[in-house]
Amino acid sequence: MSINAYRWQMTQPGAPFERVAFMAEPGIAEVVVAIAGCGVCHTDLGYYYDGVRTNSKLPLTLGHEISGHVVGAGAQAQGWLGKAVIVPAVLPCGECDLCQRGLEPICRSQKMPGNDIQGGFASHIVVPGRGLCEVDEGRLAKAGLSLAQVSIVADALTTPYQAVRRAGVTPGSLAIVIGAGGVGGYCVQVAHAFGAQVVAIDVDDDKLAAVAAHGAALTLNARNLDAKALKAAINAFAQQNGLRRTEWQIFECSGSAAGQLSAYSLLVHGATLSVVGFTMDKVEVRLSNLMAFDARALGNWGCPPEYYPAALELVLSGQVAIAPFVELRPLESINEVFPAVHQHEIKKRVVLTPAA
Repeated sequence: MSINAYRWQMTQPGAPFERVAFMAEPGIAEVVVAIAGCGVCHTDLGYYYDGVRTNSKLPLTLGHEISGHVVGAGAQAQGWLGKAVIVPAVLPCGECDLCQRGLEPICRSQKMPGNDIQGGFASHIVVPGRGLCEVDEGRLAKAGLSLAQVSIVADALTTPYQAVRRAGVTPGSLAIVIGAGGVGGYCVQVAHAFGAQVVAIDVDDDKLAAVAAHGAALTLNARNLDAKALKAAINAFAQQNGLRRTEWQIFECSGSAAGQLSAYSLLVHGATLSVVGFTMDKVEVRLSNLMAFDARALGNWGCPPEYYPAALELVLSGQVAIAPFVELRPLESINEVFPAVHQHEIKKRVVLTPAA
């Protein structure tokens, strides 16, 4: 079964995206998803503006935060036909030694839309049928959300969900999130849902005000406080609220050199530093601090598909808010949206929606 489709391709970094037609045809274990929405992620900006190389050669369609309806399926994926789904941003093969040992994020045969395969800034996408996250559209409607809006679950929510889970956040934890917009804003909400008292740090007062209403118990503007003052303010907050002054869980979500340096400066004894944001910039740190504090640093590459339903449940149950932080724009406006997002003219997470 072939479906007439189109996608917007990046031909080279910074060049206008070009709309091209293609035939969407699933392989034996693949599905065709008619896309409801695809979020514009910081990673997409890295590919487009910063020279971050994609695994697949150009031209390539970007976009990895995808939701939609399955409208075509191969012989081994027929069970998905007609279902509303979220496509995981990273699709492990599920069969290799790494996957069998629970190490799906480092599967060497993984498929990431907009990086390994054609992505979601399109009318349709062909993806492996394994690992999709089904969406209950009845519960979605009761939550006042559209299928397009929950496309951002595929990365902006599930990546911090995985980071919070791996860091071991529990009730009584003190979680510190560097970068309160985008992924960081959801990290604040997820850590709060896990029972932590959350400190949010950013340089934008509007972003701090937004997360203060959605889970941040303390907000700090790093423009006004140096590293020593930030740590002192958090120590005071911990003391006032009966929280431990050790074992802080620090989440670097800003994807900036300044944010990474701030995060590293907040190490305490037994701390966990989770790197969630990405930047091409380099920083200079003293690695021996990890030894001296008996701390650990963790990288976070996506989220295994098996945890997507639990992350989505936080949204459907009202523990994580999406609607205030998402803005829908037509897919046809992609060449206007990318520079606007890059120049911080749009502060919400943009989801591009194909024409009906």
